[in-house]
Amino acid sequence: MNYKETLDFLFNALPMYQRVGAPAFKKDLGNTIRLCERLGNPQTRFKSIHIAGTNGKGSTAHALASVLQESGYKTALYTSPHLKSFRERIKINGKEIPEKAVIHFVEDHKDFLEDLKPSFFEMTVALAFQHFAEQKVDYAVVEVGMGGRFDSTNVLVPELSVITSIGMDHIQFLGDRLEKIAFEKAGIIKQGVPVIIGQTHPETMPVFKEVAHCQKAPIIFADQHVKVMPGERVKKLALGSKMEYSLVWDGHKEKVLLDLLGSYQVQNLPAIWLAIQQLQKMGVAMDMRPMKKGLSNIVENTGLKGRWQILSDRPLVICDTGHNIDGVRAVVDQIKTMRYQQLYMVWGMVNDKDVDGVLALLPKKAHYIFCQAQLPRAMPADALKEKAKAFGIDGVAIDDVNEAIAYAKRKATPDDFIFVGGSTFVVAEINDL
Repeated sequence: MNYKETLDFLFNALPMYQRVGAPAFKKDLGNTIRLCERLGNPQTRFKSIHIAGTNGKGSTAHALASVLQESGYKTALYTSPHLKSFRERIKINGKEIPEKAVIHFVEDHKDFLEDLKPSFFEMTVALAFQHFAEQKVDYAVVEVGMGGRFDSTNVLVPELSVITSIGMDHIQFLGDRLEKIAFEKAGIIKQGVPVIIGQTHPETMPVFKEVAHCQKAPIIFADQHVKVMPGERVKKLALGSKMEYSLVWDGHKEKVLLDLLGSYQVQNLPAIWLAIQQLQKMGVAMDMRPMKKGLSNIVENTGLKGRWQILSDRPLVICDTGHNIDGVRAVVDQIKTMRYQQLYMVWGMVNDKDVDGVLALLPKKAHYIFCQAQLPRAMPADALKEKAKAFGIDGVAIDDVNEAIAYAKRKATPDDFIFVGGSTFVVAEINDL
């Protein structure tokens, strides 16, 4: 098989949540366990940090991987979904898994995969864990795909668990109340393994405490121990900008720079910083200089894309993958802080999100260009345009994401602002990403 044939097998023969949604979701770890057993249980042959949450888990995973990498450790990173290349999901020291490794995995196990019929995600997790074990990584930072309890990554027994935030997303799978969703996320808490919770919330805190107590797992709520205050930008928000934050914890104070420009990172930083402190207490050697350098160079070290990412300066074009209620609220809050002459919103969504709830949050004083990603779950641009009218939002529908961006650029002046988002999959199709 060549690489194209391998991808055709992965994308077409295995159910893929990224494309089809519910049919690819399973509340069962059986396939992952059987796959790992066939591979000799690679998940037991490296140390890991396991990260769950509704929002912020991707940024947190990339930040911790960057810090470990700067501290001299051979660091693996598993994330999902991918934006441009399947191999983005599986990295070691920022380098994507080689095409040859993907081909060999499928060739070696194709008959078994066809008999087992795992989902795309189940297979990808097994591939990642085998690759990390074969490459003898020091640490693997592993992001949960969805939920936690039944997520394929949950065959791990990590050194440290992190749960970033809890919000209303994937409610058809995880539950329609925060307590239910928290219970699913809490499924990553393992016997005796410390867990850091990013945000204290009255509805979710008792759930986490109860599960941690049953598992005899030390639990820390990060926002109760680390205070984060935004500082000054290094320079005007533009290509190459970094954000400054002051961190206060246990009588200490430190300024750090972050090359992730979303103001919502202020909510992620307490768990990131406390996780670093916890790893140090557990004997992981990390000095302040590489820690701060790791946070300052997350994008460079790990290749993270789509988090308040600046695509051009004049006009200012920014994209962000925020797609659920909490994620979109954070995006809209940051848009309100921006200075511009006119706002253009290039916006697309998928059918299985809370479309009405999101539309209710969007700014009314903007020119909208509705678009759609090229996947079955995408809401047609015309349908989204019609739905938006009920919320006082009008615009034009241009199906193709890049044609929609080009239309906005033709209309915009150098002092205008173009935002592109609404769905991870819209951002994934941006040519300039």
